[in-house]
Amino acid sequence: MNWITNFVRPKINSMLGRTSVDTPENLWIKCPETGEMVFHKELEANKWVIPNSGYHMKMPARERLADLFDDGDYEALSQPKVAVDPLRFRDSKKYTDRLRDSKAKTGQEDTILSGVGKVRGVKMVAVVHEFAFMGGSLGMAAGEAIVKAFERAIQEKCPLVMFPASGGARMQEGILSLMQLPRTTVAVEMLKEAGQPYIVVLTNPTTGGVTASYAMLGDIHLAEPGAEICFAGKRVIEQTIREKLPEGFQTSEYLMEHGMVDMVIDRREIPETIARLCRIMTHMPADKPEHLALAAE
Repeated sequence: MNWITNFVRPKINSMLGRTSVDTPENLWIKCPETGEMVFHKELEANKWVIPNSGYHMKMPARERLADLFDDGDYEALSQPKVAVDPLRFRDSKKYTDRLRDSKAKTGQEDTILSGVGKVRGVKMVAVVHEFAFMGGSLGMAAGEAIVKAFERAIQEKCPLVMFPASGGARMQEGILSLMQLPRTTVAVEMLKEAGQPYIVVLTNPTTGGVTASYAMLGDIHLAEPGAEICFAGKRVIEQTIREKLPEGFQTSEYLMEHGMVDMVIDRREIPETIARLCRIMTHMPADKPEHLALAAE
């Protein structure tokens, strides 16, 4: 890490009122748990996990796909075309304006990114929510992309792994958004009928209609540490039942203790774990350690 370039020079420039297009806006990132300040590049290198506290920050969808597949090599699945703003919805802002802003912010057409490739030598389809795109909300475009990804997994005769991160159904699309819940549920059943594994890795946050549909229908549910997983938020439930909820309620650890999650796993171990599970579930031979493979030759 170059302290002169990354820290000293920007500080001097700011004192002298200079601006530099080469200086990133978010040079430091603060850990929400401990307040520790971490360099952005260091955090990226550690897969968006705070080194000392182990807190899992939100990971961009493209980076997650690149990290998951071997050598970052995968075929990106195209985004299906759907009607834009069918309800002509407007609240404090036009829906079309919100879509335009999110596209400019993320460089994506909608919240879903998916790809097909190999994870530790196991071919699979991966579907990832981008939370930065309107809170990862589920609309028609996202629902169609998810269905197409399941169809591709059936075509390729391979497992599918899902990484949900969503606030739920997209209110700007009303009933058309809610219709994606049964559509994606049918897609899950089609994959299971084809005899292929469906693994879900629950990330922070996984809530609302996404939790009420494909996010909780996996053959195996993994979860990242500290992830919020629920249908309705803690504050809403407390106001409804007028009771204080337990500490850590709706976290991945709490759900594992109560049987809704199979395993809480560090993000850095996810590719290896998913590949191992898929090998077991599809009766593939175990991947030999490199030193044993060399000895056999």
